Amino acid sequence: MIPISDSRGFASDNYAGIHPDVLSAIASANTGHVPAYGDDAVTAAAVERFRTVLGAQAEVFFVFNGTGANVTALQALLRPWENVICAESAHINVDECGAPERILGSKLVDVPTPDGKLTSDLVRAAYLGSGDQHHVQPRVVSITQSTELGTLYSIDELRALSNTAHEFNMYIHMDGARISNAAASLGVSLKATTADVGIDVLSFGGTKNGLLGGEAVVFFRPELAEQALFIRKQQMQLSSKMRFVAAQFLALLDDDLWLRNASHSNAMAQRLVGAVKDVPGVTVTRAVQANSVFAILPRAAIPQLQSAYPFYVWNEALQEVRWMCSWDTTEDDIDQFAKLVAEIVPASA
Repeated sequence: MIPISDSRGFASDNYAGIHPDVLSAIASANTGHVPAYGDDAVTAAAVERFRTVLGAQAEVFFVFNGTGANVTALQALLRPWENVICAESAHINVDECGAPERILGSKLVDVPTPDGKLTSDLVRAAYLGSGDQHHVQPRVVSITQSTELGTLYSIDELRALSNTAHEFNMYIHMDGARISNAAASLGVSLKATTADVGIDVLSFGGTKNGLLGGEAVVFFRPELAEQALFIRKQQMQLSSKMRFVAAQFLALLDDDLWLRNASHSNAMAQRLVGAVKDVPGVTVTRAVQANSVFAILPRAAIPQLQSAYPFYVWNEALQEVRWMCSWDTTEDDIDQFAKLVAEIVPASA
């Protein structure tokens, strides 16, 4: 018998289960024998659905996970002597075990930022050594929407960054592990925060928004996708039973499920910050713009809270924690956790 856990927590939106509509779509695809490796009707339909949402020019390649999406996307843009300018806190720099540099042989130029966001001025300052054979050559600006610090790029900020990258003959890549949360919070379409602002390649996240396991690499300039079939295979990101990955995206993009899931997790983060921000001993450190809440707590309170509701310490030195809300976080989850915070934190301060 498979062990069943009913524990709830705020550690990661990866902890949440599969949305029932997504699970149903996987089951619906589980009939008969169909061609493997994406040469099937379900995958073709999912690609067309992406084009309806993101633009007819989009070239879409389904992969297994976020790191695979980022590495596959970046390899299509880079040669080993070229670099990637990114925020110091970027997932590709901090949480991918060195995969981009190990697999691609390309240097990451990580730029310190207070809020996880690059700016045109920061990119200009990091654009060094062009044409000099002694230096890695600037080629890609990689940004995350929403960022690892829960912040959002506005539409104007995205357009400015794209313009700056293209001015320098660079590409701009977006790590969109939580692109749905960003678009929902901004009140715009997925296309408005990607293709319409000049993004060249997008790592489109699904796993954090109700999928079993599926991401997509989306090229908005078809010429950049010419080698993507071979890159995906070499990076071990080609699913033999592609229909089960593609079916998940059909469900996610159908009837705006992506938006409903993301809007809910964002709303739960707002409910959480509203419930704890005035608790003595709790210092909310960042504006809540998507589905995460960051706060500083008394050190003694952290393990007591974690024993009941798992979450991660973001910055050990500062005693800053991160609470993530998910598509299936309930109001009761928030209210019960906030009640516990109000009981434990003041007594530990």
